[in-house]
Amino acid sequence: MKQNVLKRKSMNKKLIIYSFAGLVAAGAIAASGLTNSKVQNQDSQMPSMQHGDISMGGMQHGEKSNNADEGHSTATQTKLTASTDIAPKTPVKLLIDVQDSAGRAIANFDTFQQKLMHLIVVSDNLQFFSHLHPSYKGNGSFEVEANFPQPGSYTLFGDYKPSGEKEQVSVMKKQVAGDNKPATAIDFNSTKTFGDTKANLTFSQSKVKAGEEVTLMFNLQQNSNNQPVTDLQPYLGERGHLVILKQSSPLTRADYIHAHAMKDSPDGQVQFMTSFPQSGKYKLWGQFNRNGKIVIADFWVNVL
Repeated sequence: MKQNVLKRKSMNKKLIIYSFAGLVAAGAIAASGLTNSKVQNQDSQMPSMQHGDISMGGMQHGEKSNNADEGHSTATQTKLTASTDIAPKTPVKLLIDVQDSAGRAIANFDTFQQKLMHLIVVSDNLQFFSHLHPSYKGNGSFEVEANFPQPGSYTLFGDYKPSGEKEQVSVMKKQVAGDNKPATAIDFNSTKTFGDTKANLTFSQSKVKAGEEVTLMFNLQQNSNNQPVTDLQPYLGERGHLVILKQSSPLTRADYIHAHAMKDSPDGQVQFMTSFPQSGKYKLWGQFNRNGKIVIADFWVNVL
């Protein structure tokens, strides 16, 4: 009889211990669930990128090494102010305010490629390209006059460098009222003539593949005699300037590549090194200074 009582007491102790352990485990699971729920709620409240008049900024694509060790990267945004009724071929004033993620003005910027901001304006069908340099008015505000040649959708890439930080690119959108004209067929010719300049584009690889580093070589000749040009001058402090955009809808920051010219290119040739992040069709705009006149050489390339 005494042994049975002792056995029952021992079993009761074990039940108490197991019950306590179960409560602890259940509490841990509940705490974990609460934590996960809180994280999910925080994520759902994070602001998404807008493709309207306010755009989040970030580090640009294509800048692999030039700024890799400079400063840090802080989220920025730009607010674009312009007339709501933009007419084709009519100059319009654009006001661009650069702010931090909390909406506070960013007042100080570093010069890169001789300017505080480079504004790339393209039509979404990639037929129109313009490279502008807004004037800084202070307190994070830039101003520039732009001209949109045709009705349709346009994307503006603001390229700037807050003091002590890496280059940032903000994407802004603008619509020009009117009937859209159909896009022209893509021309993959590697030799084209631009005024008195003949340009031939070649690559260091026979096939350009996504994710692989490649050298782009612009061979520039005088159209009248096919001789290498001898009057190239620096443009924005370099031998040339190159912007690349992936054909995409809508155009985003990930589609934008800004490449710098290599310093040791042969006479009559300007070389750039970059990589294409994804396969697809890309359009390239090379800009070169021939004795004070800017030549814009545009080409298409199919990336495998």
